[in-house]
Amino acid sequence: MTVALIDYGAGNLHSVHNALKAAGATSIAVTADPDVLARAERVVLPGVGAFGACAAGLRAIPGMVEAMEERVVRRGAPFLGVCVGMQLLATTGEEHGVHAGLGWLDGTVAQLSAHDVHVPHMGWNDVVPRVPHPLIAPGEAYFLHSFAYSGAGVLATTDHGGPVAAAIGRDNIVGVQFHPEKSQRYGLALLERFLAWRP
Repeated sequence: MTVALIDYGAGNLHSVHNALKAAGATSIAVTADPDVLARAERVVLPGVGAFGACAAGLRAIPGMVEAMEERVVRRGAPFLGVCVGMQLLATTGEEHGVHAGLGWLDGTVAQLSAHDVHVPHMGWNDVVPRVPHPLIAPGEAYFLHSFAYSGAGVLATTDHGGPVAAAIGRDNIVGVQFHPEKSQRYGLALLERFLAWRP
């Protein structure tokens, strides 16, 4: 089983690769090649940085977004977005202007309110499932973000001055705002479930 870990210059690739390997992945392709992605059985989109820069980096790879649409949306490969990789599932992001996301979920990524809470939201916090989902379990995960998703498909929330989306998804697509690769046993268990997931 090949997992395509998309390399678009905006992800914590080494740590995510190591976490996937620790979770049991035996064939991980760190790739910027749409043809490799088109043959992968599972797809992981990491992301660190600003929404607009990440979206531009992804679109700068010829054919990559189209290959993702074909492999994930039309052909149903299990997909996991991590941090900004989750945020890119939204319709738009409002970090340093308004930028188009992938639009796989109808939602917006906007700055967290700094009222009575520290921004960025950084450190360990609870993940509270809102609907049953085979990948998302209650527990504690590691977060580091200043912008948050709101819209359709919220699977779990955390609390940071109010509910904040911790996981989103539909069908074969899931994104998590937290970092599984930094979330120790909780994160590894999530990746194990992702590797076994048959949506």
